[in-house]
Amino acid sequence: MHVVIMGCGRLGSTLAQKLDAQGHQVAVIDRDAEAFRRLGADFGGVTVNGIGFDRGVLVAAGIERADAFAAVSSGDNSNIISARLARETFGVSRVVARIYDSRRAQVYERLGIPTIATIRWAADRMFRFLVPEDRYEVFRDPTSVVSIVEAPLHRDWIGRTVKSLEDRTGARVAYLTRFGMGLLAQPSGVLQDGDQVFMLVTDETVGKVLDIAERADKEGL
Repeated sequence: MHVVIMGCGRLGSTLAQKLDAQGHQVAVIDRDAEAFRRLGADFGGVTVNGIGFDRGVLVAAGIERADAFAAVSSGDNSNIISARLARETFGVSRVVARIYDSRRAQVYERLGIPTIATIRWAADRMFRFLVPEDRYEVFRDPTSVVSIVEAPLHRDWIGRTVKSLEDRTGARVAYLTRFGMGLLAQPSGVLQDGDQVFMLVTDETVGKVLDIAERADKEGL
């Protein structure tokens, strides 16, 4: 793959080194030539000094043949402008932008540009280390809106269908682990003793979902 990275800070340089070590062709753009020192002497890619949303600079970095583009500079505006150029003007199929303002991240996601809202994500992860809760979270999306949690089941759910659990909780079952093997949950599938159930939730719904899963469902029995 040929990957263009806009921004050679800590994140950009680390990403570039990792891609380069795996044998990908990498071009890194930064307006500060001194930033390229972070790449180290072993970096085998290309460095381009300039503004990341300048078309000439992007072309010099090989954007016209790029398989992927990452905008990871310290400026939200620069990142989103360059990401849109890569996607809409040069037709790069894989584009991602780092965004500090989570409100902007949601807007850009609607435009079809995947974003990593670093401040919100990091703050959320740290919060969960500092204030542990009785949640078995195994995944959280980059915008920190959707997560997957393990939902320990009350014994009364055993023998009932996945759909019945989804209907009662209002949440989707992402997958099950049965006898140590993961499997995709089918609505008609029957929950068995020993199943680990993992559900898609938001912070607003997780409490209700876990509460229903962990207690007997008198309404549905």
